[in-house]
Amino acid sequence: MDNPKVSIIILNWNGWKDTIECLESVYQINYSNYDIILVDNHSKDKSIRQIKNYAEGKIKVKSKFFDYNSKNKPIKIIEYSKEESLKTDEPQSKDLNSCTKLILIKNEKNYGFAEGNNIGMRYALKNLNPTYILLLNNDTVVDKEFLGELSNTGEIDKNIGVMGPKICYYNKPNKLWSVGRKIEWWSGYLGFINSKFVKEVDWVSGCALFIRSSLIKKIGLLDSKLFFGWEDIDYCIRTTRSGLKVIYNPNSVIKHKISKSREKLYKNKLLTHYNRIKNRFFFLKVLRKYSLLYQSISQFIIFFLVYLPLIGLIMPLYSSFSKILK
Repeated sequence: MDNPKVSIIILNWNGWKDTIECLESVYQINYSNYDIILVDNHSKDKSIRQIKNYAEGKIKVKSKFFDYNSKNKPIKIIEYSKEESLKTDEPQSKDLNSCTKLILIKNEKNYGFAEGNNIGMRYALKNLNPTYILLLNNDTVVDKEFLGELSNTGEIDKNIGVMGPKICYYNKPNKLWSVGRKIEWWSGYLGFINSKFVKEVDWVSGCALFIRSSLIKKIGLLDSKLFFGWEDIDYCIRTTRSGLKVIYNPNSVIKHKISKSREKLYKNKLLTHYNRIKNRFFFLKVLRKYSLLYQSISQFIIFFLVYLPLIGLIMPLYSSFSKILK
């Protein structure tokens, strides 16, 4: 019996080095029925050229997680503009093996995370008829069995709408970066659920979002108005409100890099506190769409009376005094 078809959508924006490592890891998985749709969000660097060089076998990817495989090169690239991807009816990729093809959609501007992925999903739903769609960050490296674990779990329980794997740090692969979470509606906090077993949760990270295609037809695509983030939690809430489950699957594992820009951000303590406050406020705005009135009031009271003083005043002061004491 064939594996259910999965369309894997990877979004690239000025990140070709991460992207080709991600691609190489995907091409080596133990799963035989997938298409990779690479959506380039109008990169200003040499991403397109370098990705094509990789596909031609001119760039040998080095990684501590796998050995480069030259046997599937050259990889055939089927290339579209955004407009062409919406109009095409006969994908040239249908007769090619999964590990020897790459569908490339070049956007004429940066559409952000949500709409960039939506462009890939529209193409997949129109042309490829996948059972599942996986939204995968380009700065990830996947384990060989990760897709099979997600697909098998999805086939066992047809009430699963969205699933997420265990996500570990790229540089510390034994350390968890993201797991499933539960929403505490009265406070607006996300509680961690580090389960060793497949478990129903409220949210899994958009870093790797495994979605049943029939769910997309039911509730729609990602909310492109959320350019600033939180598209994943919005989609997970919409999934549970539709009657389907959101599942955390620790048997499926990927590694995720923290970008250098984010590392610099974390080193700047004041900027870190500012961004925590900003992100919390945006998160509460997303939750407000789905919360009862008393929950929204409670969430904003806690934000202004507890979270804002703690993150905006006490922690910066503590950081300053710590430097003085040193």
